[in-house]
Amino acid sequence: VQLQASGGGSVQTGGSLRLSCAASARTFSTYNMGWFRQAPGKEREFVCAVSWSLGPANYADSVKGRFTISRDNAKATVYLQMNSLKPEDTAIYYCAASRKISAGRDPIGYAYWGQGTLVTVSS
Repeated sequence: VQLQASGGGSVQTGGSLRLSCAASARTFSTYNMGWFRQAPGKEREFVCAVSWSLGPANYADSVKGRFTISRDNAKATVYLQMNSLKPEDTAIYYCAASRKISAGRDPIGYAYWGQGTLVTVSS
């Protein structure tokens, strides 16, 4: 599956952005989808994920209550709504897809990656 992320940009602290990730696969509904981010000089870290079965989403503690992941299987797209953004949210955001039953929070669990979209939050 090919993934195309979009929606990044520059906002001030407290602002909002919505990222989108469009998938090429007609079997999109069978993939677990996740968002990760990588800040300069840091390792890629888990942000959130939603399973193919639309069970409860999984969020990193750092974004819980501020970010919301959702998916539209008819459009083969996963979204990341980011509210109350903070400077520490600045990073390149990547969407990822996995066919594993439990992809988890480790990037290794995801076989397919989008190209990333840059989010910059200024104070």
